[in-house]
Amino acid sequence: MSSKKIAKSKDSILLDVDGMKCGSCVQAVEKILKSHPSIKDASVNLVTKTAFIEIKEPNNNLTDVIQTLTSKGFPSSERDYQKISNNLELESNENQSLWNKWRQLIIATSLLILSGMGHLVEGQKLSIPLIGLLPFHAGLATYALLGPGRSILKAGLKAAIIFTPTMDTLVSLGVLSAYLASITALIWPEVGWPCFFNEPVMLLGFVLLGRFLEERARVKTGTALKELAKLQPETANLILENNEIREIRIGALRPGEKIQLLAGDRIPVDGLVIKGNSAIDVSSLTGESLPLEASPGIELPSGSLNLESTITLEVQKIGSETAIAKIISLVEEAQARKAPIQGLADKVAGIFCYGVTTLALTTFLFWWKIGTRVWPEVLEVSNTGLMQSHHLHNHLMNTPQTPIGLSFQLSIAVLVVACPCALGLATPTVITVASGEAAKRGWLFKGGDIIEMASKISQIIFDKTGTLTIGRPLVIGCWEYKESTRNLMLKVAASIEQDSRHPLAQAIIQEAHQKGIKLEKVTSSTTYPGRGLAGKINNFEELIRVGTPEWIKSEGVEWNENIANNFKLSTSKAQSIVSVAMGSKLLGFFLIDDQIRKDAFLSINKLRSRGFSLNLFSGDRDSAVLSLGKKLGFSAKQIQWQMLPADKLNKLNSLKNNGFVAMIGDGINDAPALAAADLGIAIGTGTQIAQDSADLVLLGENLEAIPNALQLSKQAMLKIRQNLVWAFGYNLIALPIAAGLLLPSYGLLLSPPLAALLMALSSISVVFNALSLKSK
Repeated sequence: MSSKKIAKSKDSILLDVDGMKCGSCVQAVEKILKSHPSIKDASVNLVTKTAFIEIKEPNNNLTDVIQTLTSKGFPSSERDYQKISNNLELESNENQSLWNKWRQLIIATSLLILSGMGHLVEGQKLSIPLIGLLPFHAGLATYALLGPGRSILKAGLKAAIIFTPTMDTLVSLGVLSAYLASITALIWPEVGWPCFFNEPVMLLGFVLLGRFLEERARVKTGTALKELAKLQPETANLILENNEIREIRIGALRPGEKIQLLAGDRIPVDGLVIKGNSAIDVSSLTGESLPLEASPGIELPSGSLNLESTITLEVQKIGSETAIAKIISLVEEAQARKAPIQGLADKVAGIFCYGVTTLALTTFLFWWKIGTRVWPEVLEVSNTGLMQSHHLHNHLMNTPQTPIGLSFQLSIAVLVVACPCALGLATPTVITVASGEAAKRGWLFKGGDIIEMASKISQIIFDKTGTLTIGRPLVIGCWEYKESTRNLMLKVAASIEQDSRHPLAQAIIQEAHQKGIKLEKVTSSTTYPGRGLAGKINNFEELIRVGTPEWIKSEGVEWNENIANNFKLSTSKAQSIVSVAMGSKLLGFFLIDDQIRKDAFLSINKLRSRGFSLNLFSGDRDSAVLSLGKKLGFSAKQIQWQMLPADKLNKLNSLKNNGFVAMIGDGINDAPALAAADLGIAIGTGTQIAQDSADLVLLGENLEAIPNALQLSKQAMLKIRQNLVWAFGYNLIALPIAAGLLLPSYGLLLSPPLAALLMALSSISVVFNALSLKSK
């Protein structure tokens, strides 16, 4: 389990890496990163264009590896989390990139239209003499290469020179082969080669169309993260020493300063309420539908929304330390960590371009020297191939009249129909969408590997206190001699207990606060460990005792045995009874218990209905654990009590023999089991160490998030498998057809323009399949 734990922030770095186009690029970047002596591991995401790096020693300087990546055609920089607005800057850059691709597409489309008009002129459908001339089409092809196709050619040839071929390399080879062959045929007609001037124009047009649509779809995969980034406003209302209000940028705020929040304002930093009361919408962070009631002393996370009235907040955390910044950082690092299922696709993509280049060369040599001699009829029937040329424009649309002309077409088709992009995008698109959508609902997966593991879970272990229960005892009932003395009993008990840190005392104090009862000052008190507390408070002369019934009775308080026994019989062993006496008079009893979370029944039933095996582990006493287990439908063999952290760990390891195990907990004592489980799930209201040890953190208190998050992981893995089947299947089918497999038997020829269109559509299809997760 430790190998898949996310590194602490100081031991990991997230790089923004530009210039990646396909799975081969990903392999090239990972190879460079993993070869660096200071890097322990690296994982690259083609969709988000990031690399998550785990370094061997904290704070190692990776300037040299960043420079190496940049020199190899992958401009890189370290992600800066000091300003959350950096995400908005990235969005602006994405929009600019999309606009540049759109501009290139418009130019390429215009050239494509002019090229098409040339065919109409030659077919006597139009009368524009200039457009029908070969030199004009040579000029169109030249402009297409130097204009919209320049970036592709530059990147492709650079990758070829340093022996890291990419998708751009394949396209560049195909386009340049067609262009150079056509120029040769134009200048030296005696060689007998056909002209392919339309091919560079059409190939680049379709490739750029695919790139634009793919980029547009990929931008949509990151919308969830962008929405999270937008939860933090750019300015805040700072309260100066003279109580003057001044609007400043949030980057200028410092811990300890005070800010004013009006109704409708987003909370810009993590802070402590010091004045005012309001309702706070935290649904954007935790998925909780009910608002949080804010009052002095309550901590509020950045990104939440002030709903009702003006409050004053003391700044506690700013910049990268805020809740929203940490969530975004965690999600981005998770998206960069790939799932193991991507391993095969990455290995194939790494050698894909070499294989395709070899296949293209083999195809050219085979049809030039062998194929057209074995099947000479293919030179006649190839006109009927897929999107193949017709007789109206032989010299423009390259009807194969010679073996070398057919060989050129087939080898170019092989180069451009191949799609390592689909292989490279198959998994990261789904991981990006799934982790982003999960974050919007308050579920933080710590990597693609975690999403994959979550889909395999068959057994789930629940901690009791703080997980299935709310984690703190509450007063759930009481009995008093007279109803008129109920508030009196609560007042004296809460007053005498107000300095106690005992959980039962806190339950009574909370009940008094909820009833609006003002507490009296304690003048003297004595604690009797394991029994109770006695003392005096203002405005009451008599001694107040609060404690166990047995102790109160032993202190000589008037006792009605029948009433006491009846009250005790009406409770379960799991519940605690606290007696309250004033002087020698018994005022009554409090019934106190830790409450089951409101959605525990629904969540447990959902998990059981989906076939999960459930267990309940707790360090609490047997009566409390058995009582809770019975209410939630656990059998006796599924319940363990009075367990130390080591006991939980040993029992969990024994369960691994029966399948993958998830552990759900919230406390410090759960941390070892959370780390050892195949999937550690921490409740967001629990301790920080539990959240750090877990693989999946559920923000808020909604237990129904557990079955829903596990279901999302299964849906994500289904999408990944669909994408990988399509990506492998497409290339296995398209490449042989492009190489001419069906030409001798069926006369079917895959023309280069159609091959380029199919290549583009294959990449787009996996992205749109991943985006369909959003509708689930």
